[in-house]
Amino acid sequence: MSSALPDAIATAAAIRSGETSPREVVEESIRRIEKLDPQLNAMIGTRFDEALTEVDAGLPDGPLTGVPVVIKSLAADVAGLPTTGGSRLFADDVKTEDSELVRRWKAAGMVVLGTTNTPELGKNGSTEPLLHGPCHNPWSLGHSTGGSSGGSAAAVAAGLVPVAHGNDGGGSIRIPAAACGLFGLKPSRGLIPGAPYPSTLAGPTSVHGALTTTVRDSALLLDVSAGRVPGQASYGPTPPTGGYLACVDRAPGRLRIGLATAVPDGPDVDPAGVTAVRRTADLLTDLGHDVVEVSLPVGYPDFARWSGMMMGANLVAHVDDRLAALGRELREDDIEPFTRMMYDRYSAMPLADLLRALEGFEQVGFATARLFADVDAVLTPTLCMRTPELGVLDTTKPEVMYTVAPAMAGFTSLVNVTGGSAMSVPAGLDPDGLPLGAHFFTDLGGEPLLLSLAGQLERAAPWVRHAPLAG
Repeated sequence: MSSALPDAIATAAAIRSGETSPREVVEESIRRIEKLDPQLNAMIGTRFDEALTEVDAGLPDGPLTGVPVVIKSLAADVAGLPTTGGSRLFADDVKTEDSELVRRWKAAGMVVLGTTNTPELGKNGSTEPLLHGPCHNPWSLGHSTGGSSGGSAAAVAAGLVPVAHGNDGGGSIRIPAAACGLFGLKPSRGLIPGAPYPSTLAGPTSVHGALTTTVRDSALLLDVSAGRVPGQASYGPTPPTGGYLACVDRAPGRLRIGLATAVPDGPDVDPAGVTAVRRTADLLTDLGHDVVEVSLPVGYPDFARWSGMMMGANLVAHVDDRLAALGRELREDDIEPFTRMMYDRYSAMPLADLLRALEGFEQVGFATARLFADVDAVLTPTLCMRTPELGVLDTTKPEVMYTVAPAMAGFTSLVNVTGGSAMSVPAGLDPDGLPLGAHFFTDLGGEPLLLSLAGQLERAAPWVRHAPLAG
């Protein structure tokens, strides 16, 4: 194959045409992992021999046959590998079956090469777990990849694989997409199943998706992934006629887009991020769209409080269930100090607060929906701060985490509360040469609009698909 690092769709096309073979593609990906990952620490589990055996035995005939992929080691299982969640408490939690999303990706012909690094139980906007060590940004090895899908983002940005799995409970796809110069789509609530993990409490905030270099790869993966499973408690909008991939090349029409550059009662926004989205707004105007200034209708403390309650309750149950399975009490070194602070805080939360959190979600949704009576989508920076150096978000210092973390998720976590669709689109580089992201969000079911708009932006101003480390 060419050394130009094609995206997943181009890779699958080259395999179908006979230009290359699935084994050649997978072997090249393994070679790149073995060469580059020692610098990145993106991979925390591998299954190279098993993957090659699957290739030799014959892969399913699907839209992505032969395309290698890696899976985030949190809330998604790969048979034979532990789903560690970046936590010492789950370090040896080896799974015997693939989760539903992994099964769907394999049925589409994809080849799973392993699992990727994630902060402990997804509770950090930077991927620096004590269990696995920090993941390094391929644009600058001393900087964070973001989180919590940071290992997956590093793997794609460095060209280890064309695409990677991620999930997003407060920005965990969009934050690393921005930090690593990728496209990251957060689907609507319930659109992609999380089975076998119940979605009762995690589901209102957390959804599965992917990190990709192109818009079309994310669209095709959404086509492959979407659809409820029997018994699913809630499910999202009906996919569009013709599928999501067809939306990418479709002109979005003239849109009215709201521009917000501040988080009410939230963290300050770095000027580099504001400059990036204003530059994006100018491009949108040149493309014929109307851009108007808007204010976000909900203050950061409100949606952060409700989100914290829901995710905190899920954390407590997850830890307690693991301890019950192990038949022992929680030990001092089982979980990190920041996780322990959350565990202790939400273990004592009154049961009635869960109802208040669910009602709070709806109130935030009602308020945010009023924006979409006037605009089709809202544009913000993805991050409030520039991509931080490793060590800034230190989970051994919980007091620091509570002050710095909002600057990572100040814009993104609102959409996890509303359940709507959102995306981070590459938006150039900051003065230090690190990627910036432009964040768009809509109400539930806005994926066709976002994909059409992202496709238009990608054609008008193509971005650099891979970090310099990809070589």
